[in-house]
Amino acid sequence: MTRPPVDHRRPLTLRDVSEASGVSEMTVSRVLRNRGDVSDATREKVLLASKSLGYVPNKIAGALASQRVNLVAVIIPSLSNLVFPEVLGGISEELEDTGLQPVVGVTNYSPEKEESVLYEMLSWRPSGVILAGLEHTPAARAMMENAGIPIVEIMDVDGQGVDSVVGISHRRAGLHMAEAIVAAGYRRIGFLGTKMPEDHRARKRLEGFQEGLALAGLTLEDREFYQGGSALLKGREMTETILTRSPDLDFLYYSNDMIGAGGLLWCLEKGIDVPGKLGLAGFNGVDLLDGLPRRLATMDACRRAIGKRAAQIIAGRSHSGLIGGEVIELEPTLQPGDTIRKS
Repeated sequence: MTRPPVDHRRPLTLRDVSEASGVSEMTVSRVLRNRGDVSDATREKVLLASKSLGYVPNKIAGALASQRVNLVAVIIPSLSNLVFPEVLGGISEELEDTGLQPVVGVTNYSPEKEESVLYEMLSWRPSGVILAGLEHTPAARAMMENAGIPIVEIMDVDGQGVDSVVGISHRRAGLHMAEAIVAAGYRRIGFLGTKMPEDHRARKRLEGFQEGLALAGLTLEDREFYQGGSALLKGREMTETILTRSPDLDFLYYSNDMIGAGGLLWCLEKGIDVPGKLGLAGFNGVDLLDGLPRRLATMDACRRAIGKRAAQIIAGRSHSGLIGGEVIELEPTLQPGDTIRKS
């Protein structure tokens, strides 16, 4: 699906900040470069105007006639999560012969860190930005809206993008997993996953999952949350905790494959009948699953394809004919593996 083209506004200049703050361009420059004697009141006025406009100073002004460098800013929440290296692989592969180079920034799922990383990257005037997710601080959104370059938000289509969007519907992914679990005859279902104030995609999957259960007249029987990296050990610990608390559960849905794999290994060690007595499923379809004693049910999140399609937009290779405002929704596929009963 597509939206009408977005007309990129021109990049903001010192004059815009000068007019918004009511001080001279020279004073604005001094404040933003932290040079010269400027009163606290004037400094605060300039910084407030700069942030509200979404202005980012140009660190290479005057150095290049084009005012652009051949870098593509790629901003992701984590490098420890196995999902994002494959996305980066798709981006790098597509940009390989374009003269554009991806430069990666990591936010650790923090909106404030994302704003800071975006600010620094935009200050070098990249040729485009690819960043994960649709939820940002007002200042980050303002910076992107006024950058005057292609912006592609990736991984998620459940929301309004700044410019172009490439991803999957996490709500629909959760709903389809719930449908598959119910169809296989499971009824007492638990959820294990990350705490979700900032992991919006995991939250949307859980919302879709609960919607799917509700359509079958079911609700989640129990849930277990964690903070920190998506590790095998976390999955083992969480699985033991939730099954000790709720031994009658017959299915565990994990928010990602890493903790799901840890849960599967714990269940097999304890001699639990998987998938007969207890079914399991994760999300993402990471390559790690190929090395497990049994293949964990999961859903392919189209990671590499998302990276490639986003890079095509940045490089001007998209086949849609649109300039800006493109929305590409990919369809994840269920991989039942060996941990869901055959329905």
